[in-house]
Amino acid sequence: MKVLSLNVRGFAVKGKFGWVRNICARENPWVAAFLETKCAKVDDRWVNALWGGDNFGYVQKEVIGKSGGLLVIWDSSVFDIIDCVGGINFLAIRGKWVSSGMESIIVNVYGPHSDRDKKVFWESLENLVGSINTSWLLVGDFNEVRSSDDRLNSQFHQYRADRFNEFITINALIDIDINGRKYTGISDDGLKFSKIDRFLVNNSFLRLWEDLSVNALDRHLSDHCPLVLRDKLIDYGPKPFKVFDEWLNCEGIDKIILDAWGQPIRGSRKDYIFRDKLKNVKFALKEWSIKEFGGLDLEIYALKREAMEWELNDESNVITDSDRERWLECRRRWVEK
Repeated sequence: MKVLSLNVRGFAVKGKFGWVRNICARENPWVAAFLETKCAKVDDRWVNALWGGDNFGYVQKEVIGKSGGLLVIWDSSVFDIIDCVGGINFLAIRGKWVSSGMESIIVNVYGPHSDRDKKVFWESLENLVGSINTSWLLVGDFNEVRSSDDRLNSQFHQYRADRFNEFITINALIDIDINGRKYTGISDDGLKFSKIDRFLVNNSFLRLWEDLSVNALDRHLSDHCPLVLRDKLIDYGPKPFKVFDEWLNCEGIDKIILDAWGQPIRGSRKDYIFRDKLKNVKFALKEWSIKEFGGLDLEIYALKREAMEWELNDESNVITDSDRERWLECRRRWVEK
């Protein structure tokens, strides 16, 4: 079982759609909950391109004005939808897991900012969770923290945290720990940190999926980390090789691929022949990219690693203004690649 959650901060931003599409392809989630999509009504073709396959269902809460927008996509071969409901700042789907026939309700949450809207939001969400005795998973950006430790360099309101904790206690929810990161949201200037993205489950959900863990992915093109909930780590075999969009605009790239694909392969099994042909293409592209770009993928990896090291260091240590400038410059170069 694997559920992806991401505050996209607008699919229309340059590069954002491709970035999310690559996450879906790499993680292969059973369910994906996207927030702040800033999308008008999407269609099957758009979702198919994002999801990367035909076995899907989806439901959307369209954007209001210039902000918001919720989208939930699920693999229809593993989750059989029964119904859905949209409310104040949330979108819920109800269905059964095909493997077990057991029911779950998954709620995609994007919490409001103002106190008045928060009051309505918590009441509405409590009414929903209290109305059905089933297994619950609430996921998303709650725009709220549980303690002062969940914020750094940003204002903390104890009464708001108390209300959030009250909601969790009343509904007997469990906050799944996030591996590898203390905070999930970081301001663009690298000054403010917060842990506002979470996965909340009840005991019924835990009985369906044991040993749940949450991993934070690189936040690359968003101010929020993509989060992945899974029941256990699964080895999917060798990772696919990388192809950068920039390569496709280079003269002669098609010949490199065709020549590598056309190299003779010894053997009779078609699956082995196909595998070895892909290996030839992989090695040919790797060798060509080093000559053409000086190893663009290695440069991107180095920038990404340095940016993430600064980011993780800033979570627990006070860094100087000059160090922060180096971090932001490294991140800028990584994003532009």
